[in-house]
Amino acid sequence: MFAKNKILSSIQMSFLAAATLSGTALAEQNDNEAKELERIQITGSRIARYELTQPSPTITLTGEQIEQAGIPDLAQVLSELPAIGATGTLRANTGSSENAGSSTIDLRRLGTDRTLVLVNGKRHVAGQQGSAVVDLSTIPTSMIKRVEVITGGASAIYGSDAVSGVVNIITRDDFEGLELKVGYSDSLHGIGNKNKTFSLVGGASTADGRGNATVYITKDSVAEVMERDMRHYTESSIADNPADTGEDDGIPDKVWAPNVLSEWISQTAVLDYNRTNYTFDNAGNGQLMPTRDLSNSQAFGSFPDGCELCFSTSRYENFLPERDKVTVGSFFNYEINDNVKFYSDVKYVRSDITQQAQPAYRFGDGDTVNLLENPFVSQETLDFFKAKAAQNDKVNLEEISINKFFDEIGNREARNKRETFRLVSGVKGDFTISDTLFDYDVYYSYGRTENDRIQANDLIIGNWVAALDAVINPKTGQADCRANVPSMQGDDYSSPATVDVKNCVPYNPFGYDQVSDEAKAWVSANVTRQDTIKQRYFGGSLSFDSAEWFELPGGAMGMALGYEKRWESSGSVTDELTKSGALNEVATPDTYGEYDVSEWFVEVNLPILSDAFLAHDLSIDGAFRRADYSHAGEVDAWKVGFMWSPIEGYSLRGTYSEAVRAPNVTEAFSPRSPDFARVWDPCDKSRLGNNPNRAANCAALGIPADHVGQDNASKRVILGGNPNLTTEESTSFTVGFVATAFEDFSFSIDYYDIEIEDAIQSIKPQAVVNNCVDGPALDPIYCSQITRNPNNNSVTFVESGYQNTAKRVLSGVEADFSYNLDLADFSLPGETKFNLFVNHVFEYDTYAFQNNPDKPDRQDGELGDPSWQATFRATYSLDDLSVTWSSRFIDRSAIIDLKETYTVDGKKEGDTPEDAAYPYAPSTVYHDLSARYLATDDLSVELGVRNIFDKLLPEYVGGSGVDSAIYDPWGRRAFVNFTYNF
Repeated sequence: MFAKNKILSSIQMSFLAAATLSGTALAEQNDNEAKELERIQITGSRIARYELTQPSPTITLTGEQIEQAGIPDLAQVLSELPAIGATGTLRANTGSSENAGSSTIDLRRLGTDRTLVLVNGKRHVAGQQGSAVVDLSTIPTSMIKRVEVITGGASAIYGSDAVSGVVNIITRDDFEGLELKVGYSDSLHGIGNKNKTFSLVGGASTADGRGNATVYITKDSVAEVMERDMRHYTESSIADNPADTGEDDGIPDKVWAPNVLSEWISQTAVLDYNRTNYTFDNAGNGQLMPTRDLSNSQAFGSFPDGCELCFSTSRYENFLPERDKVTVGSFFNYEINDNVKFYSDVKYVRSDITQQAQPAYRFGDGDTVNLLENPFVSQETLDFFKAKAAQNDKVNLEEISINKFFDEIGNREARNKRETFRLVSGVKGDFTISDTLFDYDVYYSYGRTENDRIQANDLIIGNWVAALDAVINPKTGQADCRANVPSMQGDDYSSPATVDVKNCVPYNPFGYDQVSDEAKAWVSANVTRQDTIKQRYFGGSLSFDSAEWFELPGGAMGMALGYEKRWESSGSVTDELTKSGALNEVATPDTYGEYDVSEWFVEVNLPILSDAFLAHDLSIDGAFRRADYSHAGEVDAWKVGFMWSPIEGYSLRGTYSEAVRAPNVTEAFSPRSPDFARVWDPCDKSRLGNNPNRAANCAALGIPADHVGQDNASKRVILGGNPNLTTEESTSFTVGFVATAFEDFSFSIDYYDIEIEDAIQSIKPQAVVNNCVDGPALDPIYCSQITRNPNNNSVTFVESGYQNTAKRVLSGVEADFSYNLDLADFSLPGETKFNLFVNHVFEYDTYAFQNNPDKPDRQDGELGDPSWQATFRATYSLDDLSVTWSSRFIDRSAIIDLKETYTVDGKKEGDTPEDAAYPYAPSTVYHDLSARYLATDDLSVELGVRNIFDKLLPEYVGGSGVDSAIYDPWGRRAFVNFTYNF
C-alpha cells in the first residue's frame, strides 16, 4: 500500500488544504498528537486517498461557519467567499417570477449553469426549469457538515456543468440523539426582513453499531421586503445634464436628480394629445400633470417638487420575496457485512414563494377613448379637449390616446409552490482480490422538481379594449360596452373582446378604483404554469492501487474508473388562455425537452518520487472522461495535475484541464416563444454617434436623425432554443505554492486562468438591433429580425435565439494565510486563530462573438466583478466561549461600462466617468461580530451582529439583482441561534 513517508507528508498537506477557505481554521487537534489517517474520497477525485492531498486548490466552509453568518440563504453565505459571485442568490433572483425564492451558486462569476453542485458527491436534481442549476435552498443548512469548493474545470471527474468548478455539500448522515435548533434574525432598523429557522434532527444507531438512521425536519421563513421599505431607497435617478455640451467636454453627461417618475402614465389614467398629459385625481377629476424639470428619457423625468399621480415602478416591487419552506428527510446507513454498506438519502422540500411585481399597464399601445360618447368622461374633461379641438382641427375627440397603470386591479403577484423530491440509494464498500483492495460504490438516484406558478392580475387586452369603449345603452340609459349595443356599432364594427365575449362589462378608467368589481374581473385573469424537472441516473466507480503488482519510487499508483448513465428532462405547461395570446403576458407555448448521456471515466494518481533529493514528494494526477450525449454527440474531458514538495512543508501544485458543458434543455429544446425585453434603440439621436456606421444605416432605414426611441417600455421579443448547439469547452490552468512547514502558520498562493470557447448564449435582442446598423452596411439577417412602428419608427419587436458564439477569459490570483496563536505563550488565557483570504482578478473579458477577438467586453472592475476582494476572520476561544470577528472587503467597482475597445474612427466604445452621475460604487468594508457559548453540556447559544458599523449602500447601488447583490443592503442586523441536544 502507500508508503509510510507518504502518510506523514499528507499530514503536512492536510493542514494547508483545511485552511484554504475564507475564514478557515487549521485542524484543531494538537499538532504533536499522533493522527490516525484513513483513505477517503475527497472532492475533486474519485480515488480514495489521504485527506486533501491533491493539486487543485480547495475552499472549505464548515456548517458552524455557515450558522455564524446568520443568513438563511446558503448561496449568499457562499458568495461572501471571494471566489464566488452573488449572481444566483435570493436577492439576485428577486426580479425573476420563475426563479424567485431560489438560491444558486456562481463560481468565478462564469455563470450559475457552469457550476456543478453535488450533495455527498452525487448529482442533485435541478431547481430551475430548463437548466441543470441546483437550488441550494433545497439543502437545509442545519444538516450541512461542510461545503467543499474546487474552482476550475472538473468535468473529467464529474462530467458536464463543472466548467468553472464543483461545489460539494457534505451533510450529517450519521447523527445520534435528538437535536433542536431555533434561529431568528432581523434588522435593527425596522426594515422588517425577519428570518426564522427551526430544525429537529433525530438519529439512532443499531445495537450492534452497524447501522444508523437519521431523520430531520426543518422549517424556515424569509419575510417579504418591499423595495420602497429599504433605508437607501429613493426615487432619484439619472437625468440628462442640460449643461452638457458633448462628449469629452469635462462636463458630466448625466446628473443625479430627485423624483424621476413618468407623467405619461398613471394609475388614474393619462389622456394624451400632442404631448398634453391630462390626468385625474383618485376621484376622477381632471387636471394636468406637472412639467418635468430634467429628462431621464422620453417617458421619465425629474420632478423636484414631487408628482403625486406620476408613475414609479419601484413602489410596487419586491426587494426580497416572501418564502416559507419545509424540508423533511432521512439518511440510512447499514453495514450488511464488513465489505458491503447500504446507504440512502431521501428528502422532500416544499417552498411557497410570493413575489410582488408592478401591476399590468398599457402605455403607447394605441388604446384610445371616445370622449364624445364615453359616459364616464366628465364635462370638465370634455370641455378641456373641445377647447384643444377648437385650436387644432386635427384633434379627433373620438380617438384620444389613453395610458393607464392598473394598480386598482392589483399587483401582478407571482406565487410559486416549488416542490422537490430526491432519492439516492446505493451500496459501497470494498473487496479483496489476491492482495489488492478494491473500493467500490454503486448507486441510483431519482429527483423531481415541480413548480406551480401563478401570476395574478394580468390584463386580457381584447377585453380591456372592449370595456374601454363604453357608451350609453339607449335601452337602459346606463353605461354599457359598445360591443353589447348593436345600435351604437358601425357597419364595420367587430368586438375586440377575446374571452367571454358576450358579457362585456364597461370599464371606467378615470381616477383610481372608480371601476366595478365585475369590470375588473372581466378584463383580468391569472397566468398559470407548471414546471416539471426530472433527473435519474445510475452508476458505479471502482478504485484501487497497484501495490500488489508494482510501485513507483514514491509509492503505489492509485486508480479509479467508473460508468454513469443519466437521463434529464424538463418542461413547462402554460394555461390555454395565456397560450392564446389574449393576455398582456407573452403567449408562452408549452415547452419540453429531454436528453440522456452515457459516460465512462478513468483517473490515476502517480506518486513519482518520495524522500529524494529536491523531491520530498512528487506526484502526478490524471483523469479522462468520455461522454456521449443524445443531443450533443460525443465529447471528451481530461485533466492533469501535479504536487511537488522539494523539501518537507513547501510545495508547488498545478493543474491543467479541459472541461465541457452540454447545452441544457432550454438552450437546445425550448420553442421559439415570445417574451419582453428592454431594448435601447441604436437609432436614437443620442446614440447615433456611438458607432461610425449608425447614422448612415439608420437613415437608410428611413429613420430621421432626430428620432427618439421609446426605450423605457419593454419590447416584444422572440427567443428560442437551438437543437444544433454543440458543447462548450473550457481550458483551466492553475499553479500555486503552499507552505505548511511552520507550526502555527501556513499560507498558499495560486494563479488561475480559465478560458471558455463556443460558449452558449442567447443572442440578446440588443445585439440584434445593434448589429443591424453597426456594420459597414445594413445587415439583412439582423435587420430582418426587427420590426419598427411605422408611425414613430420605434422598435416594437425583435427575434433572437441561442448560438455557440461567445467566449470568456478569466485570470487572477488568490492567496490564503492562516495563523494560530496560543495566548498561553504570553501568559494570557485562551487561543486565537486568524485567516486572511485575498482574490485579485487580473483579467475577465467576455466576447459576444468569439470570431471577433478584437472586441472584448471587460468585466473585471465592474459592478459584481470587483478586481480585489478579501475576507478576514479572527476567532478567540476560551473554554466554552468563542468570539469571532469577520470582515469583508469589496473593491471600488464601476457602474459604467469599462469596455476598452474603440470604433474605427478611434472613439471609445465603453463609458467614461463623464457618462454617468455616479460612475463608481465605492470600496466597501463590512464587519461582523458573533459569539458562541456552551451554556450547558446540552445547550449552546450564539449571538451575532452583521454589518456592525451599519454600513449603508448609496442610493445609486441597488443591493439586489445579479450585479449589486454582492453588497450588504440591510445595515446593522442581529441574529440569535439556540441549539439543544436532548
